[in-house]
Formats: sequence, structure tokens, C-alpha cells
Amino acid sequence: MSEEVNYKNNPLNGVGLKALVTELSEHYGFEILHAYLNLNCFKTNPSVESSVKFLKKTDWAREKVEAFYMYQYKNLPPVSSEQFHIPPRDRIVSDDEKVGEPAKLSLEDAEKLQEKRAKKAAEYNKGGGKKFGRNAGYNKSSGAPRSGGYNKSRGGRSDNRSKSHRSSKSSSSSSDPWGQWKDKSED
Repeated sequence: MSEEVNYKNNPLNGVGLKALVTELSEHYGFEILHAYLNLNCFKTNPSVESSVKFLKKTDWAREKVEAFYMYQYKNLPPVSSEQFHIPPRDRIVSDDEKVGEPAKLSLEDAEKLQEKRAKKAAEYNKGGGKKFGRNAGYNKSSGAPRSGGYNKSRGGRSDNRSKSHRSSKSSSSSSDPWGQWKDKSED
């Protein structure tokens, strides 16, 4: 019925967050950790205790550090596409994947990586990126609402059917969400 999943091959199995941060900071140092991970807990007043305190509270940062531990420090092969969205502690590492030597990291390589990330972010922003947030329904170039399609402010399609339906409602029900129910119960 249910298959037993073996997490024992995962390098994070049995390793606490404090031990993980200690191991990484002793091997690479806080400066390189900040350069590669871009987390301020490794830059501003860096210590194992303060970093662990921040990482315990912040899931996305902890997962970023755990992924760095697995794929840079333990030098495992890249994760498969179906396991990419699973947190590193929950990923299944097959028996044929063996832990390698820690990757040799330098500040020069980190600068190149940061330049590459900045270039990629600029390309993403230049193309408009994903459409979400407060200004998702507006055209960036003209500032006008998008024509047709889904209109976020009304929560439905922007066509004439919803306008004619709204005009038939009473004014009291438009300001009070329970207006229609109250009208029916009073009859």
C-alpha cells in the first residue's frame, strides 16, 4: 500500500541547523556565504547563533542554505525537475548519488555569479516579468487598464453582462453584502 521512503541517504538527515551553519561557516567563512547566498545574516554581525535564529524563522532562507549545503558543500549532482520544488530536507537522494568533495568557492567567482544574476534580473524586468501585484491589471507603458479579459477590481470578466446584472440590484444591497438576504428574510 504505502511505500517506505528512505531519507537516510540525504546529507541533511540528522544534521541540525546549528551544525549545518557551523560546518559551512568553518569551511567557507561568512564572507563567502554572504557572497553566494546573498543573505544579510551572514554579513551584518555574522555569528552562528544569529544566523541560526534568522534561519529558524525564515523558511525560504533556510531552504536556500540547505540547498547550498547539499549541492555546493556536499557536491551532489543537480536535483531532478520533479524534485526541484520540494524543500531540500524532503528530497530523496538515490543510493547511487555519493557525496563528493566540497566545491572550491572564491569571492571572484561569487562576483561573476552576482553579475550573471543581475543581468538575468535586468532581462526579466525589461521584458515585464510576471504580471502580479498591485499594477497587474495595467499596461506599464500607457498606465491604462488592459482591454478585455479579466478585471481584478470587479473580480470577473469585463464585459457588458456583468454591468446589466449589477444595474438590476438595489442600491442597499450594493453597499451591504447581506442586503439581498436581508430583503428576502423581511418578506
